[in-house]
Amino acid sequence: MSAEEAVDAANNDPSVDGIMVYYPVFGDAQDEYLRNAVSIRKDVEALCHTYRYNMYHNIRSIQLPGGGASKSLLPCTPGAIVKILEYVGVYNHNLAEGNRMYGKTIAVVNRSEVVGRPLAALCANDGAKVYSIDVDDILVFSRGNGIKLHKHEIATTDISKSAALGNADVVISGVPVKGFKIDTADLKDGCIAINFATYQNFSPDIVEKASIFVKSVGKVTVAMLQRNVMRVSRSTDMCGSADIL
Repeated sequence: MSAEEAVDAANNDPSVDGIMVYYPVFGDAQDEYLRNAVSIRKDVEALCHTYRYNMYHNIRSIQLPGGGASKSLLPCTPGAIVKILEYVGVYNHNLAEGNRMYGKTIAVVNRSEVVGRPLAALCANDGAKVYSIDVDDILVFSRGNGIKLHKHEIATTDISKSAALGNADVVISGVPVKGFKIDTADLKDGCIAINFATYQNFSPDIVEKASIFVKSVGKVTVAMLQRNVMRVSRSTDMCGSADIL
């Protein structure tokens, strides 16, 4: 059975509530095809086109057949980090929903299509100014001055990596290289530091600089996956066998 056949079989199996695919399978183009082959009713990783389009365009709900709406799912790791940011107080609940990171500057050291770029978009859509730091360049994700835009825009910048890190209230890193370390001296006193890489991207002295240090996000990622499973199952119950869209 091919990967596509396995996905198709799971899509049509009423005993299956959610589908996960361990990427990479083939490579960029074929893996993109597989992501979109997973039924939106069972896409617990939120990697199909509809969920990703909604995430990048700041669309937060999906209309259900027959009326009503369901929250648009978020990819598990970016969603987990957003929940951590909310828990540690980065979100200002005195502001309107959707604007609650206004005034915060965040640096994301990773721009992968799976975690780094979605995370930068999510934070920017919630009002933050985000420095997206990659090996080749630094981009700024934001909703413009005074968060006037509905969804984030992306701009180039000539700011240095050390300056971007020094400006950030929150530094989130996920570089999958064993020897990579962020220079603690570059960071703002009292910043929040979050590591989502397999390897630790921060040096031991980070605890002397950061007000909060989150060394891993794996358990919260699993919780987000479980949450997504419950949500797709609930949406399927609400609309029967029909597709959500």
